Amino acid sequence: MKPEDLQRLVSTEMPFGKHKGTLLADLPGNYLNWFAREGFPKGDIGRLLALMHEIDHNGLAELLSPLRAGPPPR
Repeated sequence: MKPEDLQRLVSTEMPFGKHKGTLLADLPGNYLNWFAREGFPKGDIGRLLALMHEIDHNGLAELLSPLRAGPPPR
């Protein structure tokens, strides 16, 4: 995992399927579990989905909340 991957989870939309247009960080757990059972897509999107699955499965989704707020004010 790269640190920037966490930011990408809150800024990248699902590009296909039932939840097309939903932020990866907002995908439902059952959808992420389906990918875990059936296989994640190849490439970057699959890697990000696998990361989100691990975060969701371990109850760590709240860790993404500060990233949603954007950078702190100067």
